[in-house]
Amino acid sequence: MQSSAEEALLEALLAALAAAPDGMSLPRLCKRLDVRMSVLLRTLAYLGDDAIGDTSGPGWVRTFEDGERTLAQLTDAGRAMARSLADDAEPGEAHH
Repeated sequence: MQSSAEEALLEALLAALAAAPDGMSLPRLCKRLDVRMSVLLRTLAYLGDDAIGDTSGPGWVRTFEDGERTLAQLTDAGRAMARSLADDAEPGEAHH
């Protein structure tokens, strides 16, 4: 079971990446979310599609190299989850 702090981080990460459709560098994400790189990397691994133990991740996030930078970007499934979370958080408001 996730703690409320973990859930808040997951939601904040999905929201930050939803606002950056071309991806966001990992250092910028760390700064935006106010977390250490190790925390971000664990969270990205958890949200990606790699298996952790016997459980595959949901495949909401992918990382890729852009020159010397590593970027994180939402997958189609991740964008759908981010929209769902935003809709749940702010009912009745328009979302982009």
